[in-house]
Amino acid sequence: MKLRNVARWSALAAITAALGVGTPAPATLIPAAPAASAPAKKLPACAPGRASTRPPTGRAGYQSPRACRAAGRILESAVQRGFTPSGYHHLGANSAGEWRGVSGRISVVDGSIRPSSYDFVAARFMAKRNLGGGRIAWLEAGWAETGWAGPGRQHIYTFNTNTKTWQFHDQYPLRPGDQIWLDLSSDGRGWWAAWLWWDNRWNLLTAQYLPIGGTAFIEQYVEVHVDATRPTRIDVPAVTVDNVQLRPADGGSSRYWRADVPTLTGYHPGEQQRSGGFCLNWVNQYDTWTAGDCTPPGPEVTRRSTSGSR
Repeated sequence: MKLRNVARWSALAAITAALGVGTPAPATLIPAAPAASAPAKKLPACAPGRASTRPPTGRAGYQSPRACRAAGRILESAVQRGFTPSGYHHLGANSAGEWRGVSGRISVVDGSIRPSSYDFVAARFMAKRNLGGGRIAWLEAGWAETGWAGPGRQHIYTFNTNTKTWQFHDQYPLRPGDQIWLDLSSDGRGWWAAWLWWDNRWNLLTAQYLPIGGTAFIEQYVEVHVDATRPTRIDVPAVTVDNVQLRPADGGSSRYWRADVPTLTGYHPGEQQRSGGFCLNWVNQYDTWTAGDCTPPGPEVTRRSTSGSR
């Protein structure tokens, strides 16, 4: 794919050099640390709650009504950054320009992930920057199902290049068929935050000061990885990503990520994205799409609204 060298900034494909050994590095439970930024510290801890029953009523932020910070225990994985193995496939898009944030809804599916393996399927948003000299900084958030952390379960997760670890936020139980709303955004000064809409309010998953500035390049991807030491076929039902909006650099009203936004996919216009038996179908470029096994698209997905901003 033409963008392989660009899109490979994802932590999800950054599997450890230990891929050559037989068993994944163990995961350890650690208490969730409070976010480091002053606004985050002022947020109350999120009480246990249920998946949201309605879409967000406004953008994520420290001033959002009833905003809180994740306070459950985090399953932190020791899988480290390394080279992209050959069993990796990804489908989605990169922004060609810089934005101050991204938000959208992602459906949760059950992939045929094998326990005690480096298999995974994940769907996520990312804010990133190439710092030069082979250094890349980013924050990503989404859901993932992996063979090394809670096999057979789907997890809300975050990854950032400050800690270089996968952090699974199991305070938020997921099931196949769920739909989650996520928001990655900057305060314009280098603090980037990952938010989850849960219990009908915005929950802060993490806040990180990153050397990428107040704006960054944005990715939206579904990723599949097959353990290179144990080749097999992984089945992934179609994941739906919709309502994808970008927050402008000036912090103004968000707008849908549509065809008039300069976008990189690595494919020619009209050419279907295909990788290793997985396909992407653009329902509406680039704010509504499905990705998974190469089968016909599922039922029509609907947007929360028809306006171009909120």
